[in-house]
Amino acid sequence: MSRLELTVGDDTFAGDLLEDEAPESVAALREFLPLDSELMHVRWSGHAVWVNIDEADLDGVPRENHTVYPSRGDVLLYPGYRNEQEILLACGPTCFKSPAGELAGNHVATLEASAEELRELEELTLRDGMQGVRARIVEGSDGE
Repeated sequence: MSRLELTVGDDTFAGDLLEDEAPESVAALREFLPLDSELMHVRWSGHAVWVNIDEADLDGVPRENHTVYPSRGDVLLYPGYRNEQEILLACGPTCFKSPAGELAGNHVATLEASAEELRELEELTLRDGMQGVRARIVEGSDGE
């Protein structure tokens, strides 16, 4: 089983990739990860953080396993149909949207993190601004 890992500071959040539910989106992640970037607080979507991935080639990634209302810990890949490309992590109540209106992102993983851990991550980006983040895929049946 392949896992998605996001590392911010000393904290690493991980969850299984949803390869059966979003195969083309997971394949696209494999093309551009690992990635060192900046994690930012959302402006329009509620309690969430995001990473800009406009440099990734996501042409042709279809809508699959998509949602406007991700659950806490859900990771969405947004190929940029109406807004910039991004990876979004829901840290609490979230309605994925932009100045262009509601957006549906492809649900590619759900991180195994507590509500408290996700709330602290979201509050860190809200209080202190952008944080360095490393996103990568870890191969193996047990995530090691």
